[in-house]
Amino acid sequence: MISGTACLLREVKLSAKPAEMLLASAKGTVPVLVLPDGLVIDESLDIMRWALAKQDPEGWLERDDPQLIARGDGPFKHDLDRYKYPERYGVDALIHRGRGLDFLRAIDGRLAGAGQLCGPGRGLADAAIQPFVRQFAAVDRDWLAAQPLPHLKVWLAGHLASRLFQMVMLRRAPWTPGDPPVALQDENTYVR
Repeated sequence: MISGTACLLREVKLSAKPAEMLLASAKGTVPVLVLPDGLVIDESLDIMRWALAKQDPEGWLERDDPQLIARGDGPFKHDLDRYKYPERYGVDALIHRGRGLDFLRAIDGRLAGAGQLCGPGRGLADAAIQPFVRQFAAVDRDWLAAQPLPHLKVWLAGHLASRLFQMVMLRRAPWTPGDPPVALQDENTYVR
């Protein structure tokens, strides 16, 4: 989206994964990027870095923090999953909520300085971590609203209200074999 890289997109329903998707990536997770040369990239962060390496008009790669992203995608995501789905993991959700809150406090402190995770403008770190923070916040909105995280709340609200987020979250009917993929041509045509 930010890089302006043209691609064809297929919305999939994960409960009815198309065979084509599983042939491309046996992981069965999204996103999956299949390049014209057959190379498959099936990790969100790798796809973002690939696209930004082609073109990075907002300088997102300059606002990257691999250690912070790894903490968000590792321990925080671990706790998020168990907070969100305690019955699936057979755990106490409140223990994982508390651990997640520790990460959110660290993020809040970092945001106090510049408003974004790596400076005054949004960057790769913000794009990589915001989806997990959004999911965490959605588990119990009232509880999170009561937490003293003023900078995190402003940061999250700003990202959720952004034009970029609104375009990324457009929903389309799931693709089925035989349907043409949707072409991403400009910032007004995007399918998750």
